[in-house]
Amino acid sequence: MRIVSVSENRNVEKRVAVTPEIAKKYVSLGFEVLISKNYGTHLGFNDSSYQSQGVVIEDNERNIIEKGDIIIQLSLPSDEKLSMLKENQSLIGVLDPYSNKDKLENLIKKKINNFSLELLPRITRAQSMDILSSQANLAGYKAVIESFAYFEKAIPMMMTAAGTIPAAKVLVVGAGVAGLQAIATAKRMGAIVFATDVRLSSKEQVESLGGKFLVVDGAENLETEGGYAKEASDDFKKKQEDLLAETLKKIDIVICTALIPGKKAPKIIKEKMIENMNSGSVIYDLAAIQGGNTVYTEADKIIDKNGVKIMGETNILNKLPTSASNLYAKNVFNFVSNLYDKKNNKININLEDEIINKTLIK
Repeated sequence: MRIVSVSENRNVEKRVAVTPEIAKKYVSLGFEVLISKNYGTHLGFNDSSYQSQGVVIEDNERNIIEKGDIIIQLSLPSDEKLSMLKENQSLIGVLDPYSNKDKLENLIKKKINNFSLELLPRITRAQSMDILSSQANLAGYKAVIESFAYFEKAIPMMMTAAGTIPAAKVLVVGAGVAGLQAIATAKRMGAIVFATDVRLSSKEQVESLGGKFLVVDGAENLETEGGYAKEASDDFKKKQEDLLAETLKKIDIVICTALIPGKKAPKIIKEKMIENMNSGSVIYDLAAIQGGNTVYTEADKIIDKNGVKIMGETNILNKLPTSASNLYAKNVFNFVSNLYDKKNNKININLEDEIINKTLIK
């Protein structure tokens, strides 16, 4: 069995799906590993570091893809590369089935097995494969670092002979994995942290990290069976708006992380809320790629509204590509290990396995 991976478009994706450390594990499991030339050099993973682990390096991407039994990538490859796939190959990555429905249907017609890892069920056995959690952790951390860099005041309280500098106040919108990491990071750096989420189950987690949870009066728990947030009612949205409008008047930095799988990001922070924020405040919107949680968010731009900076990036993990690649590669290895029947040296698509059943696009 041969596992292959080709370079991503580095203008939009700097992460890699196979690191030298994980390549060694694939080889130990019995796979042959084949990657493209200069696959990880931009991250300090030279070709020689892969070759020393038994990886084969090739220059021709068509040859690499055609030889693969399993193709591992970050996202859905380009149309040109997809045209190189053939029957019975397995493609593994973050394939975004909501946006790529037609392309994936064409691959299914070609009898290609497509596994989209963002569809992993939130069960204990899948935790080691959970790419959403591992990547969101890093995104939440980096969003805080980026927003603090643009905030032109000190973060922790400082008592000096010349006077006291108050601690910065941070609001985290959405207390999922990214939000919780943002809370922890901001708290460690000395900020006073508040958080809000439609899932009441988040309250205990927020408070365990030292944050104050903002509770909407009469709130119901808006959580799916899979542990994700679901869309709120109009009544809830109105109450949440009123609470946020008042809170934002005293907030210095906002980290937005609220996403609903397969839908546009909810517009939580409205025009009037931003108008009432203090000049010099910063909003970092991690939901930018899905439209953003504020009305002004634009991906890969910094928008200034009355002195309030609103930031959002298409892929914040391009600023932590080595750490992100290390975690992603481990997640994928664990997924492949579950998929691989070592005794018979084949991929075992056992649809009774919830992990395989949920991630296979049918």
